[in-house]
Amino acid sequence: MHGVSNLPQLVMGPMVRRTDAGRVCFQFVTTVPCHYRIEFSGVETYSNLESIQLGQQLYLNFINVMPVSGQFAVDSLIYYSLHDEDKSLDLSSFCYERAESPAFVIPNRLDRILHGSCRNPHHPAKDSLVAADNWQNDQRQSLNAGADLLLLSGDQIYADDVAGPMLLAIEKVISLFGVFQEPALDLDLPAGFEQQLYQRHLHLPKVPWQKRSKFGVGYWLKKDEPHFSSLKAENHLIHFQEFIALYLLNFSAVTWQLIEFESIECPALAPKYANLFKLEKDALLGFAKGLQSVERLFANVSTLMMFDDHDVTDDWNLTAGWEQAIYQHPASRRIVNNGLISYWLMQGIGNDAGDNSLSLLASFKQSLQQQSWHFNDFDKLILNFNHWHYELNTIPKVVVLDTRTHRWRNEQNFNEPSGLLDWERLTELEESLLSHDKVIIVSPAPVFGVKSIEAIQAIFNFCGQPLLVDVENWMAHEGSAKKLLDTFRREDTPKETLILSGDVHYSFCFSVQKRFGKHKNRIWQLTASGIKNEFPRKLINVLDKLDSILYAPKSPLNFFTKRWQMEVDKHQTKGEGQKYLVSNAAISLIELNDGLLAKYELIHADNQITEFDLNDN
Repeated sequence: MHGVSNLPQLVMGPMVRRTDAGRVCFQFVTTVPCHYRIEFSGVETYSNLESIQLGQQLYLNFINVMPVSGQFAVDSLIYYSLHDEDKSLDLSSFCYERAESPAFVIPNRLDRILHGSCRNPHHPAKDSLVAADNWQNDQRQSLNAGADLLLLSGDQIYADDVAGPMLLAIEKVISLFGVFQEPALDLDLPAGFEQQLYQRHLHLPKVPWQKRSKFGVGYWLKKDEPHFSSLKAENHLIHFQEFIALYLLNFSAVTWQLIEFESIECPALAPKYANLFKLEKDALLGFAKGLQSVERLFANVSTLMMFDDHDVTDDWNLTAGWEQAIYQHPASRRIVNNGLISYWLMQGIGNDAGDNSLSLLASFKQSLQQQSWHFNDFDKLILNFNHWHYELNTIPKVVVLDTRTHRWRNEQNFNEPSGLLDWERLTELEESLLSHDKVIIVSPAPVFGVKSIEAIQAIFNFCGQPLLVDVENWMAHEGSAKKLLDTFRREDTPKETLILSGDVHYSFCFSVQKRFGKHKNRIWQLTASGIKNEFPRKLINVLDKLDSILYAPKSPLNFFTKRWQMEVDKHQTKGEGQKYLVSNAAISLIELNDGLLAKYELIHADNQITEFDLNDN
């Protein structure tokens, strides 16, 4: 392993985060305290640097750049350079072909948006962010700015679904950078990471069968219920330092080179796990090779994010019963809070350039005592933080929803799915939509999903198993569904609303209009899920056909859904093999014309493009 003296200064970034006419936020990670500044070509600026030490050789940095006078130019490329005191740093690897420096746009009028979700490093599919970078490179060579914005709407990491080789890589990253650690949790874990491989789920907290409800099958089968309901929790992240290391491995090409990942060998494992280890390692090697392209994309397009469950753990806050089990157990609560704290650092601060999020920083720094994290006091602040959601004052306006921490809990039955937003947040959303002709809503889970799949989820929920099939759709909770649909039926809501969603591991395009009323408004449900993930293709084709048969436009089954007063039209892909649901890994490209949807495409990991037909059926 490389010694400290061999570590490069810059290991992640620069990543362009929140961009506004009065300020631009950059995010990067260094191995030493830095005095970096960013200069814009042809514009006089000044900047503020906020540095957060996370390890002996690990510093997370944010630079906010402001104009000395007036405001930055919008809707045009701004070229920038990175400086360390009197020295200019080499950013050539972050430049597009024939460009001398990286550049980005501060969007005012949105024309093209890249959007996607669900990026699992060890999934066999290729990384669609690499394809997005290739597309962006082609645009810049054609003298176009390309995308104004990159929106990542959930599952930027998979904290609960970690590959075996990735867990060993995490151990190496913690050692390499001397990531500050927290005290060991009260879990009966084997001593080393190798001994824990594919075994961690056996040692995570459980509800003893004696304490389970006698109305459930589990009680009578004498089966303990795991707190963490992920079906792939064999290598679930536990400690804070592990979350930080995973973020570096998801966003930093240099980190993979420094730990010499190819040399990681499979320890003695049962044949089943030995074969799995090899497959996962091959997938991760491909993922690592594409990271330089991904970092180039991040350095040239303003990138904003929102969590979904896998950024913390599967089924995060899905039911009130889930919350009760997790938050009343010290170790389980610690694991979930570690996921949320790491999200705040690596994703959340850049979303608002620190406006609200940096209010937590002083308390966070006080949590580090003698190079060890003690988060007891900080936990209260992070759990009470109310500003994960945010908006962009662009044209159209962008409203990004936090559908995880403001759940509308079912107080009659704690095992029923919670609503994705409570009454207060839904009322705020309603107010955000009023007085705007066009609005873009980012909702991690689709508002208008596939009815046949939601019906299957409803059956599992009726049988008392909502966690088994992730019953996390807007229509699963009576109160939130009614409030949201009432909002969309109002006469003063936008004439066109775009809802950008992910979560489901397949992509589709639906358009929605009211069945009754004179107010002509249209809602587009644009779902792009699976940047590096896919729903089983044969199964999605079956569900696609099932949905087309059971919920055809004139089917009486439509009247048994909560959204029967809304007319939902499904849009097929163009070209051969037309389909409504697309499972191939992809990131979406949304093109707008004067704020209205003009084109909706999927850029697949193999650089092929699928376009949806936006015409009425």
